[in-house]
Amino acid sequence: MIDTFLVSEKTVVTAKGDGPAVDVSAAANRVFLVTLDITNIIEQESLEVSIYGSADDAAWSAKPIVSFPQKFYREQSPMLLDLTKHPDVKFVRAHWEVARWGRGTETPMFEFGLRLKEVPADILKEATAEAKALA
Repeated sequence: MIDTFLVSEKTVVTAKGDGPAVDVSAAANRVFLVTLDITNIIEQESLEVSIYGSADDAAWSAKPIVSFPQKFYREQSPMLLDLTKHPDVKFVRAHWEVARWGRGTETPMFEFGLRLKEVPADILKEATAEAKALA
């Protein structure tokens, strides 16, 4: 069961960057819960976080597999990362872009973390059945 961080808790960033590669090839299930936790910001700035995939930890996908909507505030945001349609992906990593506008310093500052947790197959099966029943 994979439960790790793509970006360590309370990481402070002031420019765009990439997190370390995380090996997901041993996952029993190819669906993950990714939780973005923004713990500190300054006003008038934005954060964009995306997840990229790789088969070999060398060549990364040209486009993100998933992306969070642009963020402006402290918050915690969950999202599902479904790799079932990407069977070649063995590694994932986070990429972030930051921007700042307005008065004051021109350097953006975000403190955030990004957690990756495998969704157990039984929970996914139960949620899928419940969604179909509600449809």
